[in-house]
Amino acid sequence: MARGRIRYWAAAKDAAGVAEESFEAADLAELVAKVTAGREALAVVVRRSSFLVDGNPVGARAHETIVLPDDATVEVLPPFAGG
Repeated sequence: MARGRIRYWAAAKDAAGVAEESFEAADLAELVAKVTAGREALAVVVRRSSFLVDGNPVGARAHETIVLPDDATVEVLPPFAGG
């Protein structure tokens, strides 16, 4: 089980009520489940968001296949308007 920090941007930050927080999770799916438990507004934003793990895009890969290393930084990037 890895420990790290999750950073929220834009609408995700508003929904989470914080810019970042610590986490403990083995993979991205577990992390998402933990941070959205009891936070419906955040869950809605996260479902539409992209993720970076230590600066690397997750893309369309299944979240349970994204193993988190210790001291990972996970960034939640909601869709942005504009071009």
